[in-house]
Amino acid sequence: MARPVIGISTYQQPARWGVWDMPAALLPAAYPRLVRAAGGLAVMLPPDDTADAARETVAALDGVVIAGGADVEPARYGEVPDPRTGPPARERDAWELALIEAAITQHVPLLGICRGMQLLNVALGGTLHQHLDGHTGGPGVFGEHTVTPVSGTVYAAAVAEPAVVPAYHHQAVDRLGSGLTASAHAPDGTVEALELTDHDGLVLGVQWHPEMGDDIRVMTALVDAAARHRAATRAGAPVP
Repeated sequence: MARPVIGISTYQQPARWGVWDMPAALLPAAYPRLVRAAGGLAVMLPPDDTADAARETVAALDGVVIAGGADVEPARYGEVPDPRTGPPARERDAWELALIEAAITQHVPLLGICRGMQLLNVALGGTLHQHLDGHTGGPGVFGEHTVTPVSGTVYAAAVAEPAVVPAYHHQAVDRLGSGLTASAHAPDGTVEALELTDHDGLVLGVQWHPEMGDDIRVMTALVDAAARHRAATRAGAPVP
């Protein structure tokens, strides 16, 4: 049986390799490695501002991952930037918001990781805390803390017990977006996972970085949902 095809959004920024120094679509290798470990086939999704690009891209996929990265521009949720908020990545914000909308509309399974979870919240009308301490191990170093699942959620079905996770973020969910529910918390109360309720496809976000650890269960939940979506669409079942 063919592996589910999982698209992963990318960074887009200047990069250097060999004699070259030019804009590049970048993705840490840990993301596709995690997709493969969970049984999926990974493809990269660099920003595309062509009309209908997100809709057409998502239609060709079995699942979507919105990767971590830069802070979401506060204007996207009606706030002015805090001095500690990083510079905007407007092209990436626009592309990933379009991917999220397309995935939800087309009922294609979706996983947001760190920034991806925050952007999912913003896409559905939520807001963010622009700064909090204690969720990194220092500049360029992943920290660790425990996340505790909320009983009865999709996340809890994938990871039933409290788990120690690799984390690197200074922003977090404040007001939840429409239809979203918190499905895990850090010891300080920070929302560490959220999911879209009353939806027949997997729509899940996690605040930590599963690609930096050994626990593949979150990605396995996405790949399994993507396999079911693939089987349904190949069988000709109606998919909204």
